Amino acid sequence: MKKLTFLGLSIAVAAVFSACNQKTEGTDAVVEEAKEVEEVAATAVDYSIDTSTSHVTYIGSKVGGKHNGTIPVSGGTISTEDGSIVAGKITIDMTSIDNEDLEGVEGDYGEEGFLKHLRSPEFFDVEKYPTATFEVTSVELFDPNATIETKEEYESENKPMSADEFMVEGATHTITGNLTMKDVTKSITFPAKVSMEDGNINAEAKFNIDRTVWNVKYGDEASAVDKAKDKFVYNTVNVGFDIKANSAVQ
Repeated sequence: MKKLTFLGLSIAVAAVFSACNQKTEGTDAVVEEAKEVEEVAATAVDYSIDTSTSHVTYIGSKVGGKHNGTIPVSGGTISTEDGSIVAGKITIDMTSIDNEDLEGVEGDYGEEGFLKHLRSPEFFDVEKYPTATFEVTSVELFDPNATIETKEEYESENKPMSADEFMVEGATHTITGNLTMKDVTKSITFPAKVSMEDGNINAEAKFNIDRTVWNVKYGDEASAVDKAKDKFVYNTVNVGFDIKANSAVQ
């Protein structure tokens, strides 16, 4: 596994995105087949994910509007050696996916109706797949000169933000890891802002994925030709990671 060194970072910056394989259509994060996760040495130091402050965010878009919310991180660790991250895994509690834009709205088209829809087999099928996971396979320095190709979306006032609009400001590194959701595992690569100080690790990232790669296909664009244009749901989802780990958290 390639290491992320926080002390004495080299001035050499890897051209990550230009070197990666071609991206799957419909996503701004690089999506490839799952990568091997290397074993961590016994001398590695584990930092526990702070589940009280770590979470995943989402913004889903359709021609008629957008919905956003959070998904709790229920556990995980980040491992370091000699001031470098060498591994990491988070568990995401899909059963507790939440919504923010419909808070307090009642009825079938309100908050509870929407969450019931998200948790059903039409979307994440949380009864069958209660968790998702992300496991780090490598971390590189971010190339500020690299270009990020973006998907051309169907034009509407609610189309998803492109990667260059949405990505985290001040990205320092590029993270690659295996995202498993609904029993589908794919490697994804995206820019992130990462820091390590005073015994804490903080990682923030914002990127786009194509939900259909993980078999979340309700109202997908493939069937848009058979629907009114104001009915289909964009395949692109804006995803955010806000992860904090602490050596003192158990």
